[in-house]
Amino acid sequence: MTRRELIQLSGVVAIGFGASVVLRKTAPLGRDVSGSDVAQSLLREHGAPREGPSDADVTLAVFTDYQCPACRMAEPQLRMAFEEDRKVTIIYKDWPIFGAVSQLAARVAIAADRQSIYPQVHHALMSEQRSLEPAVLCEVIERVGGRWGQLENDLKVHAREIDSIMARTARDAFALGIAGTPAFLIGPSLIEGALDREEFLRGFRTARKHG
Repeated sequence: MTRRELIQLSGVVAIGFGASVVLRKTAPLGRDVSGSDVAQSLLREHGAPREGPSDADVTLAVFTDYQCPACRMAEPQLRMAFEEDRKVTIIYKDWPIFGAVSQLAARVAIAADRQSIYPQVHHALMSEQRSLEPAVLCEVIERVGGRWGQLENDLKVHAREIDSIMARTARDAFALGIAGTPAFLIGPSLIEGALDREEFLRGFRTARKHG
């Protein structure tokens, strides 16, 4: 291939890359589920842990697993968008599809909501590099200011309630046709896969336009 042909090829590649970036930034995020009763009910749910200001005008529900690599990638991006926007409520839908370790971590996180430390536990578990064994879970709970002894008791006493929360999450995921984690319901839009900060912010803007 001649130098001239290489230059021409580079130009074509650059144009193609630029077009793909533009399409990604302007194409609709996910699919419209505004007509779904399940989606509307989910956004009004008060059983699952949540975080956000009382005057929030956008609700986001996130289906997540603490061992999911893509969930871990999306977590700091969502955090940045959440802190920048300041008017979003996040509903956390723990959907532990990666096995027994994920199941236990999800149960611990949900139980931690009784100590009003779910968000802190969630963020700590998402950034934890060690295997989420019981000793690590105990350390995380105590590191964020929780009491492990109380949590162990809550896991037993409120086992059925935790089961119910997790079962509803699974039902919601299947009803919405979600294939895996992470998935984000932002107003009328259901998006599967990791998003970056700007995509989350765009999702918030779309939700506000939808009303």
